[in-house]
Amino acid sequence: MSEAEPDDIIQTLPLDRWHRARDARMVPFAGYQMPIQYEGIIAEHLWTRESAGLFDVSHMGQLLISGDKGAEGVDVALEALLPGDIINLGVDRMRYSLLLDDVGGILDDLMVTRRAGDFYLVVNGATKADDIAHLHEYLPEELVLNHLDEQALLALQGPKAVDALARICPGVEALVFMTAGAFEIGKVPVWVSRSGYTGEDGYEISLPADKAEEVASLIAAQPEVKPIGLGARDSLRLEAGLPLYGHDLDTGTDPAVAGLGFAVPKRRRAEGGFPGATTICRHFAEGPPRKRIGLTVEGRLPAREGALIFDGGTEVGVITSGGFSPTLQAPIAMGYVAAASAANGHKLQIEVRGKRLDAVVAPLPFVPHRYVRQGS
Repeated sequence: MSEAEPDDIIQTLPLDRWHRARDARMVPFAGYQMPIQYEGIIAEHLWTRESAGLFDVSHMGQLLISGDKGAEGVDVALEALLPGDIINLGVDRMRYSLLLDDVGGILDDLMVTRRAGDFYLVVNGATKADDIAHLHEYLPEELVLNHLDEQALLALQGPKAVDALARICPGVEALVFMTAGAFEIGKVPVWVSRSGYTGEDGYEISLPADKAEEVASLIAAQPEVKPIGLGARDSLRLEAGLPLYGHDLDTGTDPAVAGLGFAVPKRRRAEGGFPGATTICRHFAEGPPRKRIGLTVEGRLPAREGALIFDGGTEVGVITSGGFSPTLQAPIAMGYVAAASAANGHKLQIEVRGKRLDAVVAPLPFVPHRYVRQGS
C-alpha cells in the first residue's frame, strides 16, 4: 500500500461512522479515510500481541476470477501472471503471491485462494485499480473478473483471536494457517481465512458492507477484542518482518531481491513461464545484487523510510520501513543493501538527522511468527 496523494478523492470505509463513534483518529491512507489509532499506537500494538485486535482493512481489493466451468483453467491463467504454485493449490487453501511486470518487477503482493467454483484474490488498496486493469488485459477473455466492491474486510489478530471469533462463529477454530471457508456470524454469511499480516495467529473476514457495523460490533463486544488502528498495524507487520507494498516492494524490486523465495517454489523456478522469469530465476540461482535486510539500531532514535545506509563510509542502501518496536523496546528497520553488506551480524550505519547511527543486520522476523499450522 501507499499513502494517498493530497489531490486524490478520499473515500470512506463502510465502518467510517463506527470508527468515529469510538473516537478514532482518522487520516487519509490509500485513498480512504482510515483510523490510525484509538487509545494510542503502542497500547494497541501490545494489546494485539497479548489478546486480540480488530482491524478494518476494507480498503483492500477483493476479486473473484472464474470461467464457464467455475475455477477450471483459472489456475493455468494465473500461473502466467504470478510466480506461485497455483495449479497445485487445494480447495479452500490460500497462497501469498506477487503480480509481476514484464521484467519481474513487483506490481503488487496479494493473497490467492482456490475455492470450489472460483479463485478469490485480495490485493492492496492503493493498487487495486491498476491490478484490476492489468488482470483484465492479460487474463484470457473467457475468464470473468468480479470486483467485490460491496464487501467489507475485517482482520482479527492476536493469540486470543480464536477464542473470541469461535464464540460467535463456530467452526473457525478448525481452520489452520492459510486455509479458509464459508461461515456465519450472527446469521450474516462471511468468508473467513486463518491469515493476516501481523505475524500473530488470526483471521480475515469478508462480509457484506451493509452488515459491517453489525458484525464489527459483535466481534468488538468480545472481552478479548479491541479495535486497532493503522499505526499499530504498521508496527506489528514491521516486527513480523513483513514487507509493505509501495515501501518495501515496488517495480524496482523482484522476488529474489526482496527475499521472497517462498513465493517462487522450485517447480516455477525450473519451468519459468511467468513475467521476468529469466532474471528472477538467475537471481535465485546466483544470488541477487541487492537484498532486503532487517536492522536493529543502537540508541532510541528510529530510522525512517528514506534514510541512507552506509558500510564503512560507503553508501550501500536505503531504509524502506522503520520505527520503534514496542515489543523489543528498541528501534528496528528494514531496507535494501548491496549483497556484500547483507550478512546477519554485519555492522552498518544509518544516517538519521545528519548523524550516523550504528546498526546491525538482524534476521527477520524481529518477533517470531505465531501462526497455527497443520499439526501444531
